[in-house]
Amino acid sequence: MPLSMVNQGEPHIVSRVGGKEETKRFLESLGFVNGSTVTVVSSANGNLIVHVKDSRIAIGRDMANKVMVN
Repeated sequence: MPLSMVNQGEPHIVSRVGGKEETKRFLESLGFVNGSTVTVVSSANGNLIVHVKDSRIAIGRDMANKVMVN
């Protein structure tokens, strides 16, 4: 399921990162790599604040749709 659809506060494991090659590289540089744990901290107006690799990152819904989690 895409990261944009998960509940707040539940940790999930990244299973796949989609999109164009430059989008994949950008998301991987932020820490969204296969096997990493990601938790949605908050969601407002389609934007997400997520906790990944000991950092909090804000991403838009379009980017969150490209990150698949278990």
